[in-house]
Amino acid sequence: MQDLQHMTVAELSALTASEAPVPGGGSISAMAGAFAASLTGMVAKLTHSKLKYAPVREEMLGIDKEAESLRLKLLDDIQRDSASYQSFMEALKMPKGSEDEIKARQNAMQAGLKEACVVPLSIAQDASTVLKLAVAAVKRGNISTYSDALVGAMLARTAMLGAVSNVRINLESIQDEAFRMEMNKACDLLEAQAHQLEQEAVIAAKTREE
Repeated sequence: MQDLQHMTVAELSALTASEAPVPGGGSISAMAGAFAASLTGMVAKLTHSKLKYAPVREEMLGIDKEAESLRLKLLDDIQRDSASYQSFMEALKMPKGSEDEIKARQNAMQAGLKEACVVPLSIAQDASTVLKLAVAAVKRGNISTYSDALVGAMLARTAMLGAVSNVRINLESIQDEAFRMEMNKACDLLEAQAHQLEQEAVIAAKTREE
């Protein structure tokens, strides 16, 4: 598999637009989350470095540090999500000439599908943390950059919902009912949180416009 993380923006866009099965929605959701963290970190830097924002300096230093950690993790997830789906694709190619081969193939497919759910769920969870940081940056960050923080919040929300949609489509083919129930519950919570936090960011931005 190609090194997706270190492609140029143009190269990754072109590959995504091609007929190649990866990168797909999960990887691009991770990319959106990484850029959301980038914008959030930028706003935090442009806040804690200014004397006039001394009252929120420690908070913004913390946001900056956490956003950078999440940025790097989500960049890694661009590759990790594609790799998890690739394992399922490899399972499809396994032989199915005997009952044992059919069983082994089915087990490998189910394992691959579970991994293709676990990875995007972790992307959604990390994007959720980014979204919370972005909301704080919209509310208390440098007023000259609140719109950048708002874009970060919107990207984080998209990353969450995009990753969740990838979890759900892979869950459709999973036979483990307990796993499906647990993952669907987590997805429901993340979806509700994404909408609530984005709305909070939008309202905060309007307040700062006044």
